[in-house]
Amino acid sequence: MDTPGVSIGGAWLAAEGLEDVLAEDLARRGVVIDRWHGRLALSAHAPLYSPWALDIWAQPEQVEITSIRHAADTLRGRQRNWSLYAAECFRRAGLIEERLPPVKAAPIVFPAPVPTSPLGAWTLLDSATLLFSASKSSPFMNGAPRFVENRTDPPSRAYLKLWEACTRLGRWPEAGAVCYDLGATPGGWTWALASLGARVKAFDRAPLAPSVAAMPGVSFEQASAFGLDPMQLPRADWVFSDIIAYPQRLLRLARHWIDTGQARNLVLTVKFQGQTDHETVAAFEAIAGGALAHLAHNKHELTFFWSHDAARHGVSPLPGLFQTGQAQAQS
Repeated sequence: MDTPGVSIGGAWLAAEGLEDVLAEDLARRGVVIDRWHGRLALSAHAPLYSPWALDIWAQPEQVEITSIRHAADTLRGRQRNWSLYAAECFRRAGLIEERLPPVKAAPIVFPAPVPTSPLGAWTLLDSATLLFSASKSSPFMNGAPRFVENRTDPPSRAYLKLWEACTRLGRWPEAGAVCYDLGATPGGWTWALASLGARVKAFDRAPLAPSVAAMPGVSFEQASAFGLDPMQLPRADWVFSDIIAYPQRLLRLARHWIDTGQARNLVLTVKFQGQTDHETVAAFEAIAGGALAHLAHNKHELTFFWSHDAARHGVSPLPGLFQTGQAQAQS
């Protein structure tokens, strides 16, 4: 049952195993979680952006339902497309879902634009209480896109993280774009970039997988990502990195590339070990033209996005519904 006297103003969906991290992040933003519903954090506080949320329900509404049909009619009366987050009452939720129009959520063939049709989210708090939001931060069901995977060519599954990052960004390197992959080995990201027709310079102390090194447009330099001088390299359209590094060290690397003006776009994985470094998260968030998001393919990680154009115009590099979440955080 709901906490007596507490209305639900915001709902944030945590990634599995990262509920405590989301709670810590929300607390530093002044949000008190009143209760958890599975991985869904519920609060009387209005929704605001947290990079650790897979999905944020922007307009949660709570309705007492009298029947399965009543619940389905309530949702259909608002809009067509709904995604279920099931944490309990699974059988009853499934029967309600059967009465809703099917959501076309076929796996994505990368590269492809994000879905533009409105997608809401709903759950049963108990057998008689429906919680739903007609709008949410992610265009994907429960914040998790599904891709048609390539299970033969890439040397690791890390490429899915890059695919998701570019899909969320709504942009990716075009054929001929100059890309740097810092800490590239074994080459999952390099493979994904080269498959787009980009010219990829990979840097690492260990060699790439031979199949990736042999791809057209790929070159390799044995070097530390942190020892590079951007001013000694041609200007890059994109700089990517999925390297394992302390967050503060990666922050310095990001600032260095931005300050030198030698990259038009950055996509970097910020990886945490042990306790989450929330101070460094805040420092990344303070970078003009940058934004952080937790991707479904991230572990205890955030992805940092930055673009020269976003910095010049004073906007977030993440478009659409993600920008809505950022705006809420600033309101």
